[in-house]
Amino acid sequence: MYFIDVILPIPLKQTFTYSVNEHEARFLKQGMRVAVPFGKSKVYTGIVYRVHTEPPSSYETKSIDQILDEEPILNSLQLKHWEWMASYYMCTLGEVIRAALPSAFLLESETLIKLATEAEVNESDLSDEEFLVYEALRHQSSLHINDVRSILDRRNVVKIIQQLLQKGAIEVEEAVYEKYTPKIVRYIRLAAEYTSEENLRQLLETLSRAPKQRDVLMSLFMLSAQQKQPVSSVQLQKQSDASAATLKTLIDKGILEEYFLQKDRVEYQGPEGADTKALTEVQSKALQEIRHSFETHEVTLLHGVTSSGKTELYVELISELLDSGKQLLYMLPEIALTTQLISRLQYYFGERIAVYHSKHTLNERVEVWNHVLQQKNKAQIVIGARSALFLPFSNLGLIIVDEAHEPSFKQYSPAPRYHARDSAIVLAQIHGAKTLLGSATPSLESTFNAQTGKYGWVKLKQRYGNVLMPEIELVDIREKHRKKRMTGHFSDRLLEEIHEVLKEGEQVILFQNRRGYSPFVECTTCGVSPQCPNCDVSLTYHQFKNELRCHYCGYHMAMPISCMACGSETLDTKGFGTEQIEAEVKELFPEHKVARMDQDTTKGKHAYAKLIEKVENREVDIIVGTQMLAKGLDFRSIRLVGVMNADNLLNFPDFRAHERSFQLLQQVAGRAGRTEKRGKVLIQTFNPLHRILQQVSVNDYDGMYKDEAEQRYQYKYPPYYRTIRITFRDRNYNKMQKAAVWFGALLQTKLKDQVLGPEAPPVGRIRNLFITNILVKIPRQQSAPKTKAFIARAVQSFNSVKDFSTVKLTIDVDNY
Repeated sequence: MYFIDVILPIPLKQTFTYSVNEHEARFLKQGMRVAVPFGKSKVYTGIVYRVHTEPPSSYETKSIDQILDEEPILNSLQLKHWEWMASYYMCTLGEVIRAALPSAFLLESETLIKLATEAEVNESDLSDEEFLVYEALRHQSSLHINDVRSILDRRNVVKIIQQLLQKGAIEVEEAVYEKYTPKIVRYIRLAAEYTSEENLRQLLETLSRAPKQRDVLMSLFMLSAQQKQPVSSVQLQKQSDASAATLKTLIDKGILEEYFLQKDRVEYQGPEGADTKALTEVQSKALQEIRHSFETHEVTLLHGVTSSGKTELYVELISELLDSGKQLLYMLPEIALTTQLISRLQYYFGERIAVYHSKHTLNERVEVWNHVLQQKNKAQIVIGARSALFLPFSNLGLIIVDEAHEPSFKQYSPAPRYHARDSAIVLAQIHGAKTLLGSATPSLESTFNAQTGKYGWVKLKQRYGNVLMPEIELVDIREKHRKKRMTGHFSDRLLEEIHEVLKEGEQVILFQNRRGYSPFVECTTCGVSPQCPNCDVSLTYHQFKNELRCHYCGYHMAMPISCMACGSETLDTKGFGTEQIEAEVKELFPEHKVARMDQDTTKGKHAYAKLIEKVENREVDIIVGTQMLAKGLDFRSIRLVGVMNADNLLNFPDFRAHERSFQLLQQVAGRAGRTEKRGKVLIQTFNPLHRILQQVSVNDYDGMYKDEAEQRYQYKYPPYYRTIRITFRDRNYNKMQKAAVWFGALLQTKLKDQVLGPEAPPVGRIRNLFITNILVKIPRQQSAPKTKAFIARAVQSFNSVKDFSTVKLTIDVDNY
């Protein structure tokens, strides 16, 4: 008898054993997929973990339904990394697999299938059974796997569905995102036969009776002479006042030719040709240091100020690596924001780049997965968000983690709650590759590791082209309020600067870290403000839809006219968000274009790219936005950045509030003056003497690091201690509280005062579930694996208590 151990994508700790016959056992390898029955009627796609001959002692094995792959879709290095992830982040291998594999790989009884939208299926290509499924789907919108079973009257249907998927007749139903389509631009040029003077003269004579067409030609010559780059059809039409029809006639006659180019969302203005830019002296010195540091360290931290040309260094490192044939992973915090970067790299490396993230459709993700698995040239460089870690690399040479301090690298739900920066470092170690962390404001942990010699450390202190760092000025708005020098939320200093910058035809960014119009509404008579019925938060007022919304669960209601408690019509909005700033700016500067960039305005997939394009083409003078603006964007002509209120960042109830504020303000400031002229930053605050603001204003990262590290050391927080957060959720408050206290007491038996809590978070109820947290702090010298093993045993005994069966318990390791 032969057996296989299968990992199922479900949150259960162990693998499951199924029986196979001798042929199957010879054929199966680790990393292949098999469809297996589980429970009474469920089917799952599992991953083969090992093939062996020992029957399990505790249960009767079932046989597998069918084998789904010819070749493994995973490799052993991946499984090794995932096992590390499951043990370090205290979740199960099944959960990691569920997160890692594109869902088209994991067909199961819950999966819905439907007809593919652009299906051009030749029905004679389908087998009888495939045709039956295909027919059934033409009559109803979607089918479950169990429906397919009853149609075909057989149990093993996963393979058939998979063949239909491969033939492109059906697709798996899931939340479908729009696809990323490159922007295509139409260009016009003169047909080749008319380039000689003789033919051209004849042509112009024949066109003397068609003045419009002749104008188009003349404009084309003029434009071609003026500019080096090709002439686009839009430009030509504008210049010659011609209609599209005139152009079409000329093209139909064969006088003009049209051709299409994929236009990058980022214009690259520089020397032509795809050779990498020449590095400045400072940059080449940094590059030498990085190479040198890689000889002794696995991980190197590149601490380069904003706009110092870190990307150019990455490009150099990447091109060195390409010749060796190794693969490369370039990780970014948020992919939507980095359309800029992708086109910049495509400019250098063309076809060798693959992009992988969750905004892609399933088919695109599966495609990239297969390219990486087969080590194709197409996917030698992979750019992606945190999920790109899971791709089947077999020969990594370098991992670059850009903007490595970003909180978006941490996944909070569902499990595995991993931090992509840390997981990337482990992945690189498994492959024997190097890791480069790039950031203008590294997180305290990274700097701590660099200082203690665990990482190499390279600094880049100078902006590219010797542009000065922006000048930062703090504006005391308490003083301005007292002297009545405020207009709405703008101080006289800020307005003065905005006027000046706009007069010179340059752009302004205004930063406010709150979306919506105002954070809460209050009745001035009785002081009651409308609350969300499912969460413990007040509702935010959104003016453009005239409604109140909860930013946690999405509950919304129309804005009431009178107070719900006392009935007086005295509702007043308190606080301010981006919408309100936008409205004020429009009143103050009616003749300038204003755009707003936050979650509400960038809902659609291309909304982001469109906004960026408008800013690049200078169609917008003032941009109001939330922290989206702070992420490594590279705008050329921004001269002024205004921070509307720095205090709500600093007073956040979180041990990293100060570090995060410093990072955010530095990043926002880094958007100003990225070309020859020096930019300016104005920060409005009620407390200009605050330590962090003083440090931001002189770009004093080291000072901030010293102060913060000192505090962390005294209060026992990372980087000196590790933390694990255990969260309890339940609809019944008392039950949740009781469970948390019980669990806390159990942990304290061994961990004593390293256990804090249970303590309710700032928002104590979300979606009708009450929440409380326990925090476990582990000192550096104490063994983390042993502590985790103890917590895992505590969780086991917690799960065996009947009273707590409804309480959801989640564990988040390194929850910062």
